[in-house]
Amino acid sequence: MKPLRTVAALAAVAMLAAGCGRSGTGGEETSGEGAQKQAVSADFGDLTDVCGPGNPAKSPAQGVTKDEIKVGVFSDVGFTKNPELVNTAKVFTSWCNELGGIKGRKLVPNIRDAKFMEVRQRMLESCKEDFALVGGSAGLDGMGVKERLSCLLPDFPAQQSMTASNGSDLQLNLTGGSSYNPYQGYWEWLVKDAYPGSRGSVSIIAGDSPVTKVLSGQAQESFKAMGANMVYSDLYPTQGVSDWTPYAQAVKSKGVKGLVWYGDFRSLATFEQALTNSGYKLDWIDANSNAYQPAFIQLLGPAAKFQNNLADLGGIHPLEAASSNPATQRAKDLFEKYAPEADLTLNGLHSLSAWLLFAKAAGTCGDDLTRKCVYEAARKEKAWTGGGLQAPIDLSRKDVPLDCFNVVQATPDGWRPADFKPDKGAYRCGAPTYEYTGDYGKPMTLADVGKSMSDVK
Repeated sequence: MKPLRTVAALAAVAMLAAGCGRSGTGGEETSGEGAQKQAVSADFGDLTDVCGPGNPAKSPAQGVTKDEIKVGVFSDVGFTKNPELVNTAKVFTSWCNELGGIKGRKLVPNIRDAKFMEVRQRMLESCKEDFALVGGSAGLDGMGVKERLSCLLPDFPAQQSMTASNGSDLQLNLTGGSSYNPYQGYWEWLVKDAYPGSRGSVSIIAGDSPVTKVLSGQAQESFKAMGANMVYSDLYPTQGVSDWTPYAQAVKSKGVKGLVWYGDFRSLATFEQALTNSGYKLDWIDANSNAYQPAFIQLLGPAAKFQNNLADLGGIHPLEAASSNPATQRAKDLFEKYAPEADLTLNGLHSLSAWLLFAKAAGTCGDDLTRKCVYEAARKEKAWTGGGLQAPIDLSRKDVPLDCFNVVQATPDGWRPADFKPDKGAYRCGAPTYEYTGDYGKPMTLADVGKSMSDVK
């Protein structure tokens, strides 16, 4: 049995990696007959005929027969009790299969519940049965990369967590290249445009875990490179603390004006309460997109009005503005039909984009659906948007910085798009980039396991 501190640390990593909870649906609802009619269409945003009938006759790869395609969906739901990726798999496959599947082959999602500590076991099982991994993620995803690459399993994840996984071979990374700071545009906007007076007094507080320590180190490097002065950094026990007053006093005594938080949003809310009770107000707090949900607003209490919480959604269109974006509204309609009791979350949108990418790529392969074909087809996407769910990303380049960002701000009434001067719809594009120079580990390659792309069939 693991010591309590270790288990608690793992819980914190799971929450950071898996979105911590629910983001809610936000915006105007489309329900009843209207949502039903919209859901049965084969189109998604600007993607047409995503799924549909066909007459396949071959069984060209493991997990692929003339009738079905078996795909693995990783999740830590047995540990976190957060079903967002399981819900998204249910919604997408139900919709796709009702339309006829992918060129006539029905999707069969195999939920691979890693329960946080069983990534390798689930990956070994997936290697024996699945055609590919789609729309999932695991907090300790790096523990299964060696096995995945050894069995040549393509990965279309919702997001990545550990360095070994993020940007590894045979993976379609929809959240930006691992060599680049995904928040560079957002953070430069914070300290140079929106709150220039904060540049001389930035702080980072992170949970004491391997994943967040890496993120904290990368953040400190990035802020220093843009000329910001880091006046205070600290780690907190990942199981939380009973009294956040000492942390609040340290922030106040150091004169911190901008704070980056890496950890559980529940702990952040409690910390902000202590900070607010002391009468100290920061220029900004980067609450992290994990806090992008109604529960965080509720936990903040009076601090929701007193403190200035912001988050970068990484180029995903905000849920609160779904009515102005056909793809986001489409996602809500699908959830309304196929999982009416489930919440659509930010991570759910990431997962949907991955499912859509897989479906489009697999559809181009026709009867000869192989791992090589689906992977190479997905790699041809030079401006992937998930039908309009996210800002464009070039998947033809393996390690590419994000070009666009978008910021939301917490208010007592919920999250809202911030005044960050978007210049391309909901996004601000042409963002500055920063490539890390520190040693934070490297993503695993096929060569690391004695394989190459020529082995992928």
